[in-house]
Amino acid sequence: MGLLDRIDDRLGDGLEAMLCRHHARRLRGLGWGEVLDEPGTGWFTPRAPVREGCRVDVLVDGKQALPAMVEAIKGARSYVHIAGWHSSPGFRPTRGEDARTLRELLAEAAERVPVRVLLWAGPPVPAFEPTRKRARAACQEFMRDSKVRCVLDARERTLHCHHEKLVIVDDEVAFVGGMDFTALEGDRHDSPEHPADRPIGWHDTAMRAEGPVVADVADHFRQRWVEVAGEALPSPRTPAPAGNSTVQFVRTIPEKTYEFAPRGEFGALDAYLRALRSAQDLVYLENQFFWSPEIAEVLIDKLRHPPHNRFRVVLVLPRKPSNGADTTRGQLGRLLDADDGNQRLLAVTLTSHDGDNKVPVYVHAKLAVVDDKWLTAGSANLNEHSLFNDTEPNLVTDDAAVVKDVRLRLWAEHLRRPVSELDGEPADVVDRLWRPLAEGKEKHRLTLLPGVSRRAGRLQGPLRGLLVDG
Repeated sequence: MGLLDRIDDRLGDGLEAMLCRHHARRLRGLGWGEVLDEPGTGWFTPRAPVREGCRVDVLVDGKQALPAMVEAIKGARSYVHIAGWHSSPGFRPTRGEDARTLRELLAEAAERVPVRVLLWAGPPVPAFEPTRKRARAACQEFMRDSKVRCVLDARERTLHCHHEKLVIVDDEVAFVGGMDFTALEGDRHDSPEHPADRPIGWHDTAMRAEGPVVADVADHFRQRWVEVAGEALPSPRTPAPAGNSTVQFVRTIPEKTYEFAPRGEFGALDAYLRALRSAQDLVYLENQFFWSPEIAEVLIDKLRHPPHNRFRVVLVLPRKPSNGADTTRGQLGRLLDADDGNQRLLAVTLTSHDGDNKVPVYVHAKLAVVDDKWLTAGSANLNEHSLFNDTEPNLVTDDAAVVKDVRLRLWAEHLRRPVSELDGEPADVVDRLWRPLAEGKEKHRLTLLPGVSRRAGRLQGPLRGLLVDG
């Protein structure tokens, strides 16, 4: 290691330590100090109710997720509530000759039931998308000649946003995931095949929930709507049991944003940390970003002191995230150092091949599996934005049957193998298929991520966190 690398290591470690101390002081002052100060474990945070009698499923990629949302909206009998980072009126959630735009779909539903759309107002200055001008135009278009009610929420923290993606229908079904109704910054329509006939593919997930946990998701929307729109809404009805899964709704709400949570909520961070600390066999993460030093530190400790020799960590990340690529790669470098050649860690990205064409697949999913015993999906990325400063919702379940089914479906998609070849010990599948395919010279969807860039690039995340995190 050269002198510049050693200097960068010291600077990076120092800045990340400063950021972690800052986060710890901040959470202590808000009454959430135990999230970082105490090594809590387990599958659920004690800070949110745990609901039994639920039914959950993870919908993979736009081909599966978008039509399911459309069908729920079409069948609405009481109301349709949507909360998003951005939604485009002209976006067509389904494709085909009879495909309707989102505006047409919602306007038609609004003739029968109340339809409320809650969107981020955009940044105060047009530094990134969606601009406030674009957000206002979308909101006006949704309401033009329709009964749809659309409201923009400008209560974001500086340089942060309202990032959640929710659809709730009739107090009966809720969709919590990473997919917005827009083509802004990427085409949400994609399938597990990820064909290479498009500029860029888009891998994403959404969790569909039924049963009592839907009331928690619906009440979260109600709380935000009441404050932003000034319209009183009744508390949601708790649905009857719909399945056998135990599910928890967790969220990130920065302090001093809403009156209903003046000290904020950091349940998504708590849920992740507890589950990762509890990991014994497998940590499988799909995420758009991997910046969070708090998350990285837990995984570094696991790699340095693995529960046993067959412990594995698999990360599926975009080749080039929309921002923070060097920060992500810097954290990967730290994890690879901790692994120290033991090959317990594998970090890959996805690529489509069609003849001579090679097209990157943008990993936008925010999903995690631990030990086939715990799963979360939602809108929270693994960075300080989502875990401390943006509004974010996630669902968590410890239904082992659901967790394993989701993992196998995702692994079948990425490895391009039938589930029957994957239903073994995770370490065996990682060593026998994941690593050889990612490292091999043959054309395959899996590609190793470089474990990388240190120097100034790695410092961007900690510096940005210290500058914009209040």
